[in-house]
Amino acid sequence: TLVLSLYPSLTRFIGAELTRGYFLEHNEAKYTERRERVYTFLRIPKELEKLMTFGFFLCVDAFLYVFTLLPLRVLLAVLRLLTLPCCGFRLDGSRLLQPAQVCDVLKGLIMVLCFSMMHYVDYSMIYHQIRGQSVIKLYIIYNMLEVADRLFSSFGQDILDALYWTATEPKERKRDSIGVIPHFFMAVFYVFLHAILIMVQASTLNVAFNSHNKSLLTIMMSNNFVEIKGSVFKKFEKNNLFQMSNSDIKERFTSYVLLLIVCLRNMEQFAWKPDHLWVLFPDVFMVVTSEVAVDFIKHAFITKFNDITADVYSEYRASLAFDLLSSRQKNACTDYSDSVARRMGFIPLPLAVLLIRVVMSSIKVQGALSYTCVFLFYLGLVTLKVLNSIVLLGKSCVYVKRANMEDKLFERPSTTPSSSGKNPNKADQATSRPSTPPPEPEQPAPSLSKEEECEVQGASDLKHRTPKKDLLEIDRFTICGNRID
Repeated sequence: TLVLSLYPSLTRFIGAELTRGYFLEHNEAKYTERRERVYTFLRIPKELEKLMTFGFFLCVDAFLYVFTLLPLRVLLAVLRLLTLPCCGFRLDGSRLLQPAQVCDVLKGLIMVLCFSMMHYVDYSMIYHQIRGQSVIKLYIIYNMLEVADRLFSSFGQDILDALYWTATEPKERKRDSIGVIPHFFMAVFYVFLHAILIMVQASTLNVAFNSHNKSLLTIMMSNNFVEIKGSVFKKFEKNNLFQMSNSDIKERFTSYVLLLIVCLRNMEQFAWKPDHLWVLFPDVFMVVTSEVAVDFIKHAFITKFNDITADVYSEYRASLAFDLLSSRQKNACTDYSDSVARRMGFIPLPLAVLLIRVVMSSIKVQGALSYTCVFLFYLGLVTLKVLNSIVLLGKSCVYVKRANMEDKLFERPSTTPSSSGKNPNKADQATSRPSTPPPEPEQPAPSLSKEEECEVQGASDLKHRTPKKDLLEIDRFTICGNRID
């Protein structure tokens, strides 16, 4: 009787155990995958921050280039122009300046003209105009400025590329050089407007810092978390995530420069008292922390919902490192700062013009001792630029070697003299890095000078471009870097 009474319970227990064993056996792969997702979710912040740190120092390198090496290169180009008559220069089809020097002179002229124009813009008036608005208006203005900054960066890089290409492309007639003038004034107008836009952004952030109840700063920081809603639930491929990561690097660097401008303006108002710096520190910390936290959350959930592994950020880092190494080769056809700008959407000229304007209005330089300090500070910036470049170059070699991309660094297209000058109307679609063309029968080619060789190489790129499928072939904007460096 006891056995008969326990038989149904034993039967159910044995059946449940068998069912559970079958269930665990056939769902082991599913639960292992879920566990890997958790591990990937926890790894994303670390891998993302490695990419962000590398990209941030790339932006620092390109930004310091404007203040350190660009003035020296412009000075060397001017000295070349002045010493040409003494060297018996002949105008027998030779260039007055190398194409890279032409671009350096154009950048220097744009910086000087825009800085002169910025003297007529009153920062204090803009600050008090913004401060008189309501909190809701300021919130809307700040959002509009962020959108406008992205649009300006996108179109501005095309304007600068068009100027560089128009100034350096081979010309059959002297009168063709007149086309550089409208492009130059268009570039000056763009840099000036973009600098004013960033100035208004900095003024709005400064108003938020100086508000009594800090409500505006809180609202502006909450706007970063709204970005999560607009990004997390969208479909992302690896290439789209790469573009968004580059945009996040550029935005983080721009935010740090804006914070520097705000601190300079506030310290000037309080006579450079060190105590006031500690008053600003909590607000600066809140802005930086919100930026980092939003990036972590956004990328972690995007990779989770789109089944993207954390190793993809190592690929992105290797791609940026490849850009650095390829732009440092002897046959490179683009300046490194331009390569960073195209890849990340970062244009250093407007930001540099604004920073120079703010520094010169905030710090008064008078006397021989002050100028000596300025010269020593410049030497310090040059040293920092050189050290940063050396470290980045070494890290880039490591990243490229880990990704097994060394062979792509030494791929060069076959150059033929007949390819030069073909399809000039497609110059705005050229890439900054040569792509591997299909094999062609070898033809004897005459010896070419260094600049003619790179022009032929760039023209060959236009003819033999392959479809963009690799991460290395993705640029944020259209590129016209046929012969820049």
